[in-house]
Amino acid sequence: MKTLLLNKEEVSRLISNREVIEAVENAYKAFNSGQVEQPEYLSIHMPAPRGEIDFKLGYYKVNETISMKASSGGFENNPASFGLPTGMGTIILFDARSCALICVMDGSLITGLRTGASGAVSVKALARKNASKITSIGTGNQARMQIRAINEVMKIDEIYAWSRTAEKLAKYKADIESEFGIPVIITETKKEAVEQADVLITTTRGVGAPVEAAWVKPGTHIVAIGTDQFGKQELEPEIFRNAKIVVDSLAQCAEKGETWHPLNHDIITRDDIHGEIGEILLGRKPGREHEDEVTIFDSTGMAIQDITTADRIYQNAIAQNVGTYFEFFS
Repeated sequence: MKTLLLNKEEVSRLISNREVIEAVENAYKAFNSGQVEQPEYLSIHMPAPRGEIDFKLGYYKVNETISMKASSGGFENNPASFGLPTGMGTIILFDARSCALICVMDGSLITGLRTGASGAVSVKALARKNASKITSIGTGNQARMQIRAINEVMKIDEIYAWSRTAEKLAKYKADIESEFGIPVIITETKKEAVEQADVLITTTRGVGAPVEAAWVKPGTHIVAIGTDQFGKQELEPEIFRNAKIVVDSLAQCAEKGETWHPLNHDIITRDDIHGEIGEILLGRKPGREHEDEVTIFDSTGMAIQDITTADRIYQNAIAQNVGTYFEFFS
C-alpha cells in the first residue's frame, strides 16, 4: 500500500479557486444531507507567547474518505526564532473502507483556500446582487484569500481596508491592487471602513474592539471569519438582533463562534438563527429575501470542508502524476 506525499507547492498547483468553491459548496450540502460524521474539534492552547493548535476530524460517506487536520496559528515568534510561518497545517487522508493512509499533504494552504471559499459561497447565497464594495477588517493572509475567492463570484469595484498596523495596511493595498487591479481605500478608522461595506469581511484573530452595530448599513452582508474559538470576538452582539443569521454549523457556532456572544447576552435565542448554509444551498430555507436585510454568515470551519477540498487535490494529483509515494507497509 503506497501513500502519497504532497508539499505546499504541489498542493498550490493542483487546485483552482473555482474548484475550491465547488468543493466547499458540496461540503455544506453534504453536511446537511446526513452524509458526514464530524466530531467536535479539539484545541490545545499553548503557553504565551505561543498560539494554539486545532484538530479537526471527519468522515465523508459519499467517497468513503476520512480526514484529520492539525492546524496551528498565533505562533508570532516562529519567523524569527525558527524560520517558520506563524501558522501551519497538515492533512492526512484515509480510505474509510480499510482505514489505510492514502495521502499526507500540506494543510496550511488548504485551510486558507477553503476558508476563503466559504466567504464566497456565503456571498453567492446572501449578499445583494448589486453589491460592489467590500470592506476588509483585517489585512492578513485570510483577508487576501477572501478577496481571491469572492472575486470569482462578485464584481468588486472597491475595497475599503482597516488594520491596526499601518505597515500591514500599506502592503495589503499594494498586493491587492497589483494582483487584481481593484482600488483599495485605506481608512483612518474602523468605523469609516464598515460604513462603506456592501460586504463586510472580518478576518482578525478576534481581539480588539468589535465592529459596532451603528456602523453597519442596511443591506450589508457580513462574513465573520475570525471567531472560531471561545473568547474571540469581532462583532458587537447587538448586530445580531435584527439580522438574518446563517452559520456553517449551529453546534460549533453556538459554542465557539461569533454567534455565541449574542446568545450569551440574551440578544437572540437559538430559534432566531435562520439556519445552516447547507440548508440554503439545498433550497430548504431562503437566502436573502429583501434588499435592506442585514445578513451574517458565521463560519467556524468544518472538517468536511477539508475533506472535500483535500480529496479534490488528491484526485487531481493522481490524474496529473504529481507528488511522491512512500510505503509504511510492504
